[in-house]
Amino acid sequence: MKVAFATQDGIRVNAHFGWAKTIAIYEVDQNEFRHWKTVEFSGDLEEDGNEDKLEPKLAAIRDCAILYVAAIGASGAARVVAHKIHPVKAKDLEPIREILEKLQEVLRGTPPPWLRKALLKGKERTWDFEEEME
Repeated sequence: MKVAFATQDGIRVNAHFGWAKTIAIYEVDQNEFRHWKTVEFSGDLEEDGNEDKLEPKLAAIRDCAILYVAAIGASGAARVVAHKIHPVKAKDLEPIREILEKLQEVLRGTPPPWLRKALLKGKERTWDFEEEME
């Protein structure tokens, strides 16, 4: 699964989604995580009401299941959710590495329903009716 982080320094979740100059994307599963890519953004990112600034960010994270941010506006959150990406507000200046390690711990156990749903992003939904019959 791919997970995105709004960051200004590549180390911590310390950026508002709309204002983020950088989004770091990682691939993560229960055994390992690895940096997949970092996307840089420029221009007037702090301008409120400028919804156009979100389009390149949404395109960059389209394959991600989860987006960690320091903050996100209502409009941005709605657009992220519409792309079937789960936005999560990180704790203040939480290191990306710690989030990835905690996420792996949860994946090794019993993930909550929202995370199980996020894990299915991009996969064809299948039903095992025989399992339900037993």
